[in-house]
Amino acid sequence: MTSRTVRSVTVGLALVLLGGASLLRVDRAGASAGEVTFNKDVAPIFFNKCTECHRPGEIAPMSLLTYNVARPWARAIREKVLNREMPPWHADPSHGEFANDRSLTRREIDTIAAWVDSGAKQGNPADLPAAPNYVEGWSIGKPDVVLTMPQEVTIAASGPDEYQYFAVPTRFTEDRYIQAVEVRPGNRKVVHHLVVFVQPPPMKTSQPRAEGSAGDSTSGAAASDTTLYLDGRVERTKPDAPVYDDGCSLPNGGGGFRRDVSKGEPLPGILAEYLPGNRGEVLAPGSAKRIPAGSTLVFQVHYAKSTGEVQKDRSSIGLIFATLQPRKVIDTKLIFNGYFSIPPGAASHRTTACWTLSSDAEIVSLTPHMHVRGKAMEIRAIYADGRSEVLLNVPAYKFSWQTIYYLKRPLPIPKGTRIAVTTLFDNSPENKYNPDPTRAVRWGEPTYDEMLAAFIDYAVKP
Repeated sequence: MTSRTVRSVTVGLALVLLGGASLLRVDRAGASAGEVTFNKDVAPIFFNKCTECHRPGEIAPMSLLTYNVARPWARAIREKVLNREMPPWHADPSHGEFANDRSLTRREIDTIAAWVDSGAKQGNPADLPAAPNYVEGWSIGKPDVVLTMPQEVTIAASGPDEYQYFAVPTRFTEDRYIQAVEVRPGNRKVVHHLVVFVQPPPMKTSQPRAEGSAGDSTSGAAASDTTLYLDGRVERTKPDAPVYDDGCSLPNGGGGFRRDVSKGEPLPGILAEYLPGNRGEVLAPGSAKRIPAGSTLVFQVHYAKSTGEVQKDRSSIGLIFATLQPRKVIDTKLIFNGYFSIPPGAASHRTTACWTLSSDAEIVSLTPHMHVRGKAMEIRAIYADGRSEVLLNVPAYKFSWQTIYYLKRPLPIPKGTRIAVTTLFDNSPENKYNPDPTRAVRWGEPTYDEMLAAFIDYAVKP
């Protein structure tokens, strides 16, 4: 049977099944007709693509590690898989190859659907492969060291969002290189996201910050500390601040004002972040992130109060040290625009931000970040000779799944290349997540404001 015939049969079966019928035997691409079972056919897919999240103690609502716990969810699994909602993966396959691509192939989708439609049978126990060996609480494996916020924090049952900062000393007496890192929120009900910065030992004129904002310390002609104001525990752009939707037209690329508005201090470098839906980071052999001796880690925690109950949190970060001197050191660049303004009711408002590399580098990962009006993002490299290529295109951005996209192979980028980030925002009434389509929306830390940001991890020689 040809692959075209298989696709035709699959579509036809799906139409019949939607009408209420069921089948006992199906043809699968590359295999003879036979009974599809959990142990032989479905468990290998779940173990490879799903159970990192779908296991006890993780973010998914149920485990898929065993037949007995997965079986009650069979029809819901079928629906989410056929709609490509699960596993969550939003990159356009036309651009880039990614090492952590968790999307299902057509064959895997057909197999799961056929399993459900034929009665979701368990099958022969001898066919069941060994389950993955996870370290409880960590996707990166057992950390060499775990650093935790100094105290538990209490979050009110309701009210505006808060950004809180916690200084966590490393007490490292020598520079340490990090092979794997994972940020673990203590309470996912209130921790919207968490960014961990590396603050090197303070100079005599500077102290580690306890309050402030995340981002880029670059300054530019259009930047001004008066662009921002503090609203309780969050920073927001003033409504009357200058508007530059095209951040790439500015000398600073759109991101000049990100600094501590209360002190005017430069911001520390980014080590790692927790965003909804992402996991820990394991770097390729020979690559590592650097934490200088005596550094303090600054936890920037965005608390969103949506449960209606008082909550408590004490978040942590786990580190696995590199065993060899790294050939490449990974750094993180935050490309963003803080000056845009999204008009009321706009369904596809375009904004941009840019960054020009000052030295040769290799890009290893890309992470889009927007809030609930985020609709789409493209990250493109524009080379000095005029060539350009799309590094990542996310045509349907999902606020609840903010994936770090790890390139399958590091991409060499020469000095002088401009990385351009283009986004679309949906501030219309048709956006069901939009809290208020009647107001203009500007940059701000709370989720009811917006962000245009892309985290770029890149490698340089140590």
